[in-house]
Amino acid sequence: MDDLDPYTRPTDGLVIPPGGGRTLRTAAQQVTFKVTGAHSTVASTFEVVVPPGFDVGAHAHSRSEELFYLLEGELDVMAFEPKVRTLDDWREWESPSGQRHMRATAGTMILVPPGCPHAFANPTGRPARMLFQAAPPPDHERYFEELLELLNSGGGIDPAAVQELRVRYDIEQLTPLRHSPPAQTPMADARVTDAKVTS
Repeated sequence: MDDLDPYTRPTDGLVIPPGGGRTLRTAAQQVTFKVTGAHSTVASTFEVVVPPGFDVGAHAHSRSEELFYLLEGELDVMAFEPKVRTLDDWREWESPSGQRHMRATAGTMILVPPGCPHAFANPTGRPARMLFQAAPPPDHERYFEELLELLNSGGGIDPAAVQELRVRYDIEQLTPLRHSPPAQTPMADARVTDAKVTS
């Protein structure tokens, strides 16, 4: 076998070992890029660790379809258009058919079509881990990368810059993103690590 980068031959498959992929870490999330737009024309795939106290906030995408599969832990989740889009807590929302948020456990899958409000939050004391796909690629990859740059820029978070980033990457934030970690959880610095990828 030659020493070519595994991504330079699109006819080859891609094998990502456990722990493999490029990982972005912030105090609010850990996202590992498993399959990117460099590998697939269909979807980007990520492994996401959601820490205790994190609430992504209800949001919608006009162009993207997303799929979430909970691997371990528990999350409060929702994926429906509510009767009324209140601006504070999506857990109070109800759909015209009576749907409300639910507590997802390992094995739960959530499919989110374009335009559908959705959210997840970790109200427990333990991290949750999920597989996340976003189609088409590479919008979510670029969003995660640019968000990390903003968080690492120093001088505090600029809400206007974050909002501009969300608009650029088709994220309509409907309720606030929140992160209230338990007191014993140290706030980690945002950072990027690379792990070995083979094909």
